[in-house]
Amino acid sequence: MTRGLFDLTGRVVLAAGANSGIGLGFLMGCAKQGADVVVWGRRADRNAQALEQLKAAGAGRVHHEAVDVANEQAVIDAFASSLAAMGRVDCVFANAGFTSHAPSFPDMTSEMYHELLNVNLHGSFYTLREAARHMRARAQAGDPGGSIAVCGSLSIFQGRQGMEHYAGAKGALAAMVKGMAVELGQYKIRVNMLAPGFIMTGMTDSSPQSEAVAKHFSSITPLGRPGYPTDIEGPAAYLASDASVFHTGDILVVDGGRTVKGN
Repeated sequence: MTRGLFDLTGRVVLAAGANSGIGLGFLMGCAKQGADVVVWGRRADRNAQALEQLKAAGAGRVHHEAVDVANEQAVIDAFASSLAAMGRVDCVFANAGFTSHAPSFPDMTSEMYHELLNVNLHGSFYTLREAARHMRARAQAGDPGGSIAVCGSLSIFQGRQGMEHYAGAKGALAAMVKGMAVELGQYKIRVNMLAPGFIMTGMTDSSPQSEAVAKHFSSITPLGRPGYPTDIEGPAAYLASDASVFHTGDILVVDGGRTVKGN
């Protein structure tokens, strides 16, 4: 039987920061194509809840790890444990992160700067490195291929007051993606960044200002609405599947046209 272009049956997709929001949206897109999925998140209870949603969406085998990606050894151990449970990993999405705002760049404290980079940049580095180590070793053993992705941000392209630390982390990851794509191409491993626009997550939906926030982003987005985790599902299935087998070293912007609109 011919496989569909986005068929992920038998493929294992792992995402960090994936028990809600963008990370869960990424895995949902893969689960709907039959993938086996691995959820990484700091809270085991929320990971378990996410697995139930993913199984209902069509995921095959499921697994989760409670892991703080800012802890290098925790990432190494979690990847080893995930491999022991699933046998292999075919796609990794480094998504764990958070945002914080300073009043201005001169007012940004060192504590705020390092706290964010420890998760958004260093945590992503540890996750990407473990993925690359596994996929390279598999390729050297005669089984080449794999897809590595990292969550980016429109802050790479547009300045945001008080978020220079966040933009710096995402910009560094964008540069890292290019180097990884060049280096790992010999193993048929592709590496890309997915840069979403504003995404309404459970946290933003439940805030008192959610209606005003949705209205604002609808007004500045050509497609007339903010993004939702479901908007990540299609790009996720594309990146994890053979549909993207010749696509590497790129930044995929999924923002409803916000970037091209400008101010």
